[in-house]
Amino acid sequence: MPTRRILPASIVLLAIISQACERDLPGGPHASSSTGAAASGTPMRLSFVTRTPTSGEANVPISPPLQVAVRDSLGNTIPGAADTVTLALAANPSEALLVGTARVATIDGMATFRDLRVDRPGSGYTLAASRAGVTEATSAPFAMHVTFVSVDGGYIHTCGVTTSGAAYCWGDNFSGQLGEEAAPSVWYRASPAPVAGADLKFTTISTGVWHTCAVASSGAAYCWGDNFFGQLGDGTNDARATPVPVAGGLRFAAVSAGSFHTCGVTTSGAAYCWGDNQSAQLGDGTTDRRATPVPVAGGLTFATISAGHAHTCGVIAGGVAVCWGDDTSGQLGDDGVSAGKASIRPYPAPVLGVRGFVRVSAGNVHTCGVTWRGAAYCWGYNLWGQLGDGTTTQRARPVRVTGGLRFAAVDAGSYFTCGLVSDGTAYCWGENRDGELGDGTTTSRSSPVAVAGGRRFATLRAGWYHACAMQSDRGAVCWGYNAHGQLGEGTTVSDLTPARVVQ
Repeated sequence: MPTRRILPASIVLLAIISQACERDLPGGPHASSSTGAAASGTPMRLSFVTRTPTSGEANVPISPPLQVAVRDSLGNTIPGAADTVTLALAANPSEALLVGTARVATIDGMATFRDLRVDRPGSGYTLAASRAGVTEATSAPFAMHVTFVSVDGGYIHTCGVTTSGAAYCWGDNFSGQLGEEAAPSVWYRASPAPVAGADLKFTTISTGVWHTCAVASSGAAYCWGDNFFGQLGDGTNDARATPVPVAGGLRFAAVSAGSFHTCGVTTSGAAYCWGDNQSAQLGDGTTDRRATPVPVAGGLTFATISAGHAHTCGVIAGGVAVCWGDDTSGQLGDDGVSAGKASIRPYPAPVLGVRGFVRVSAGNVHTCGVTWRGAAYCWGYNLWGQLGDGTTTQRARPVRVTGGLRFAAVDAGSYFTCGLVSDGTAYCWGENRDGELGDGTTTSRSSPVAVAGGRRFATLRAGWYHACAMQSDRGAVCWGYNAHGQLGEGTTVSDLTPARVVQ
């Protein structure tokens, strides 16, 4: 029979003291640290502490900030765990980017992501949290949206500015006019994609044929896209796939991108233009191409300016509309064609016959404006009825748009025109081969026809073969030609009536 060994009392007492100390000292067998948990065999996992919002604003930091905890098998946060957690998009239906600090060190077992944002709208996104050797956690699905305050349609692309000042573009990207880092590998987008430059906040945006320009909250102007004629204004002829500042340090209130030239009005009311000048559309008294802004001749103070295809118009003091550049179709409104004057005018000249304009819009080869009384007038080329006077007769002086409507704004597209009346109802007239009038047909009209749907709009802009508008709830809609995704509703199928932009 084996002899039972009895330990001396002193040794038993020391063992009891040692075990008690191990329970209280850091690093003991029951300590709540990642090292201790691993040593004791306790499995760790990651868990989202804050729930992802079911819907949030794209390109705005997710709020409240996402937190991921390191937890034990019972679901308890391990206070002493110190490691690094990485977040990434798992489900990504819109090819979005996760922007911000996506790799964060834990503090007392908790990682907090304070500046993460998803850069474009879409639904069904999920986030995956990971740490080497630790089970991943996946968030619940969520959606991101954008809230536009303005949109502008160009040739075959469209851009808009959101409530947060972010710029988004969609449609053709052949020359980098969408402003994406990915250009030119991405040829088009059928839904809004963010313009590169997260630190830039914009107030207004304008789309040309192959380029885009915008005014930042600082008043600085930025442009991107094609630059063959110097229309980006950065002093070069190099195309840019992302925004570059317009040279000269000017502070702009607004810019207007024409076909191959750009104009802007500074905060003091001075007008500057740059880019193509073959038809004297820069208004500096020459036909010399300019890669940086030059002042429009005459020292006039402008309230608004609009760059068309090869001519430019604006409104100066007293509600006088002035135009310059190409006048081969009477689009300058100074009766030059009828009087046998030169076909181009290199400096501003008053539009004849009508005063009291609050704004004018230069289209392809016609121009329209609205007076403070709400009367709309147009002049220039009229083959498709884009002057809205009930005829297809070219006019070298302003003619009243028919129908007796009181307009708040009008906008001249390529061969059509759209306007908003005082109650927000939209009307369009002119060419309609691609449904750009939005009345559900492809029948051209020489007098205003209501845009289908009975919607009320806050703003409306006519592009070359499509139009876009802002609804009173800040939802953007577009209609017309869509082969390049310029309607932004997710397809390349043209729409004869307003279709909601993905947002």
